[in-house]
Amino acid sequence: MTTRFVVIGGGPAGVAAATYAARLGAQVTIIERDVIGGAAHLWDCIPSKAMIATGGALSFLGRSAGMGLQQVDPTIDISNLDERLKHIMGDLEDKNNELLMSQNVRIVAGTGRLLDDKTVEATHNDGTVEVFEADKILLSTGSRPRIPEWCHPDGERILTTRDAYPPPEIPEHLTVVGSGVTGVEFVHMFASLGSDVTLIVSRQHVLPDKDPEVAYELEKNFIDRGVNLLKGARSTSIERVDDRVVVKCNDGRVVESSHAILAIGSIPNSENLGLDAAGVEHEWGFIPIDHNAQSNVPHIYAAGDLSGKLPLSSVATMQGRKIAEHMLGMHADRPHRHINYSKAASAIFTEPEIADVGVSEAEAFAHGRKVRVTKVPFSASAKAMINDDVRGFVKLISDPATGVVLGGSIVGRHAAELISVIALCVQNQLTVTDLAETLFVHPTLSETLIEAAE
Repeated sequence: MTTRFVVIGGGPAGVAAATYAARLGAQVTIIERDVIGGAAHLWDCIPSKAMIATGGALSFLGRSAGMGLQQVDPTIDISNLDERLKHIMGDLEDKNNELLMSQNVRIVAGTGRLLDDKTVEATHNDGTVEVFEADKILLSTGSRPRIPEWCHPDGERILTTRDAYPPPEIPEHLTVVGSGVTGVEFVHMFASLGSDVTLIVSRQHVLPDKDPEVAYELEKNFIDRGVNLLKGARSTSIERVDDRVVVKCNDGRVVESSHAILAIGSIPNSENLGLDAAGVEHEWGFIPIDHNAQSNVPHIYAAGDLSGKLPLSSVATMQGRKIAEHMLGMHADRPHRHINYSKAASAIFTEPEIADVGVSEAEAFAHGRKVRVTKVPFSASAKAMINDDVRGFVKLISDPATGVVLGGSIVGRHAAELISVIALCVQNQLTVTDLAETLFVHPTLSETLIEAAE
């Protein structure tokens, strides 16, 4: 009997689950109200990285004299930048739609909710209603920017993350509220595009959940670029006064700028999903899941930001794939490796880039765990010299007894690409010897990984 699989939410998790399940023989329906590919992915992640790439091109041209070129002074064309972002997002959405349709997945443009644990109601965007009976259900509705009661974004000068790709104009002076991953990416992005930037840091350094040495390297770069860091300050109000924005902090400090961006996290899209009607447990809007991404109702799965796990597109995509395999019984006749969230690689697309995976030095120290830490600066790399960019380092964490690679951090150019090598080692319990004896291309930045392993 064919399994009827209904997916509510067409982000990375939903698209992956729908595609894999259809390939494995399920009858799949996916319900998405906004954009196939996911709002958080296509309205946040992709356009932000595209804008960062544009800023990176400006930065590179700004230091072109170091590459033996005549200095040039390009300017931003906001309308062309807007068209570039729309083109990239449109192309990606089209490819997701084509992929699903090629697998005979039915796409419903609308909003889904549970009537009970086996029935899904879809309200189409044109107002019509349709009901689906399901054997298996995936909830992957994503998240949206968190907006506190003391802030009222207007989309013009007080912005959320989704108002900024691109903003109505490049800010003359931007205040960024929030010094986590999203906040520091905004600082880098708009500093590269020519804005004066102030970053409000509620703690004593940016990226409070990252290795302090990594955070220090980024702070140093920000200060060198003229970014104003307000440390130990927590925002309590953001108000627009004519054509200015005033941000007040709990310690009495006040920042006045032309624009402000709120980047203080996100909240799950779980209201009106009918969770109680289906008997699905939820906490603070998130749905707790087990190692198979099952909720307390075994045939109802949750993935992506809604699951409360790492809010990464890569994690959501892997969850979707694993859900499809599990619900169709693929785990019963072959080894089924569960997702180890502690081994997920992540990156921050600042300049220099930051990436890490596995155990960090600070984490090992906090837990009294004995580790071997080796660090090699990119200033020792021939390729970094060729690129005229020797900022940053590679830090490798390994078990001193077995040599198994436990984790690592990279700060520098292409860190997001380079971390994949360490992630492969961490996931498969490879040793520093395995890494050191691998023949890499010369000259490349990846050779620094070998030096750290040695």
